[in-house]
Amino acid sequence: MGSTEDLDYPQIIVQYSNGFLISKVMFTACELGVFDLLLESGKPLSSDAIAAGLGASTLGMRRLLDACVGLKLLAVEMTQEGALYRNTEISNVYLTKSSPKSQYHIMMYYSNTVYLCWQYLADAVREGRNQYERAFGVSSKDPFGAMYRSDEEMLKFMAGQNSVWSICGRDVLAAFDLSPFRQIYDLGGGGGALAQECVSLYPNSTVTIYDLPKVVQVAKEQFVSPEERQITFHEGDFFNDSIPEAELYILSKILHDWDDDKCKQLLVKVYKACKPGGGVLLVESLLNEDKSGPVETQLYSMNMLVQTEGKERTAAEYSKLLEAAGFGVIQVKRTGKLYDAVLGRK
Repeated sequence: MGSTEDLDYPQIIVQYSNGFLISKVMFTACELGVFDLLLESGKPLSSDAIAAGLGASTLGMRRLLDACVGLKLLAVEMTQEGALYRNTEISNVYLTKSSPKSQYHIMMYYSNTVYLCWQYLADAVREGRNQYERAFGVSSKDPFGAMYRSDEEMLKFMAGQNSVWSICGRDVLAAFDLSPFRQIYDLGGGGGALAQECVSLYPNSTVTIYDLPKVVQVAKEQFVSPEERQITFHEGDFFNDSIPEAELYILSKILHDWDDDKCKQLLVKVYKACKPGGGVLLVESLLNEDKSGPVETQLYSMNMLVQTEGKERTAAEYSKLLEAAGFGVIQVKRTGKLYDAVLGRK
């Protein structure tokens, strides 16, 4: 057996070590408005012009732009006047604020909030609990009280979740034919992007967003127009308040926030409220049954450790939770995207 000195420095170690640097380059370019400026300009720009337009140093901006070229977020053209930069198609679609599929808000939430919690990942692993107290000086006992510790933070979180559903919402809602369900409650529906996708896909259905009063208020003011008459709101805390009767309940990225006992408590309430023949749709990122992947879901589970009381689960684990609450005829559909769908029927 050869010694470790015989091994080349593994490229995978280089990639993983640079992961933080890569993401911060993308987040910073988003935060400074690089992609928005290039979209608005309608033509390639020099680093000096971009720096001047964004109030940044020419030295720092040139390095940022070149790094974005290396990451294929920007393209560069060498001319007699020097280097001219433009967006790639990926940047135009996903990194500009004005795009319908913009991921800008979730990027900013990760950059300014999630990363601060992840600085204490080792402490989270040692202690087995979220790190809001270390990161922000707020109590970690109520994860959503900490997550919504200010109106600004709540708005950032809601906008970030809406970003996710703008690219993943239709996939999970179309995983099963939900057209027989006319009366739908989206529990913890937040900013309403999933509800909007739902009524677009199933125009004969109505969706009620059930969420905390302050979340509902922001959703009405910022995200859901009064003209969208198929979407209504219900203010409440679904752990402590009653859940109205409906044909279908959507729990999108809800159960992964909580431990098994809390999940069972909520699912039992949903089962009791559900009309006979109705059901519950779980939207979650599913682990392989042996938990060997997908790596994105494994990383999300680490994020649940540093931010919530929950974890990501396998399809079998979610099925077991549904069965314990009384649901039967459980179906699982993997979408091939970030989030999957599990449907349980009453």
